[in-house]
Amino acid sequence: MLDRLLAEGRPLLADGATGTNLFAAGLASGAPPELWNEERPDKVRALHRAFIDAGADIVLTNSFGANRRRLALHGLETRVLELNRLAAENARLSADSAGRPVVVAGSVGPTGDVFAPLGPLGEDEAIEVFLEQIEGLGEGGADVVWIETMSAAEEMRAAATAASRAGMPYTVTASFDTAGRTMMGVAPEARGALVQSFEAKPVAYGANCGVGASDLLVAVLAMSAADAGAGLIAKANVGVRQWRGAEICYSGTRELMAVYAGLAVDCGARIVGGCCGNSPAHVGAMRRALDGHRPGSRPPAEAIVAALGPLVAPPAPERAARARRRERA
Repeated sequence: MLDRLLAEGRPLLADGATGTNLFAAGLASGAPPELWNEERPDKVRALHRAFIDAGADIVLTNSFGANRRRLALHGLETRVLELNRLAAENARLSADSAGRPVVVAGSVGPTGDVFAPLGPLGEDEAIEVFLEQIEGLGEGGADVVWIETMSAAEEMRAAATAASRAGMPYTVTASFDTAGRTMMGVAPEARGALVQSFEAKPVAYGANCGVGASDLLVAVLAMSAADAGAGLIAKANVGVRQWRGAEICYSGTRELMAVYAGLAVDCGARIVGGCCGNSPAHVGAMRRALDGHRPGSRPPAEAIVAALGPLVAPPAPERAARARRRERA
């Protein structure tokens, strides 16, 4: 279904945050959101419906941490298939009641482990971990596997391989939060070559989460300059994460996310959405912005910063200089 919607040519709108909205709805701090697929499916479905009512074309399942390595932290490692199936079923029920096509994207986050030789996780085991989760999402009715918030090339490849072996299309996004790169050193301009090396090519790839909308769009800009023949995804946080006492808040507004949505399209994104902090109201603001957007020229990084605020984790000076030279070429 995602392929078909992308073929229509219009920018697609993905949903906002799952975890932060469920915590606002009463999920206890430190509790696994995935358990609410069974215990509070009404709350999970209500969030999906709120995003759909706000105009989302794509909703992500409540399964970001539903792999056996992360569920083991809560004693739930034997329930991977069940919790992922329920996550997809909850999203599927909401999507099918929309009265229009809505893609159910099976959220697959990182394992939380570092790959060998630096850490305990081997590639074959990682593929098995992701395959187990993806099979549960497929049983529940997910249309596409949505691999997100990745940092290591090895983990992206393992998750993509698992999606391929499960016979499911997939997308993959990374978090560029460390001097313009992922925590494990992947540069945005290298993502095109990376995804082209995978066993099966993604429907779309791009960036999510990170440290702010400006940083994320600068990463998308670098990816669009090295086009890999797949649609690009931009799914940014609501501005910059900030601590206020014991609570995490975000510096952005609905108005900022509306501006971000239009800029994301001009940067080359085919799918635009929100990550941490984005409520249905933010998604609604992005929907209105996309519907009224007139395509513009590809903005330079300076224009993104002027519109959305300064970079929080800017690239090293020599990389930034090279990027500017490429933009002028």
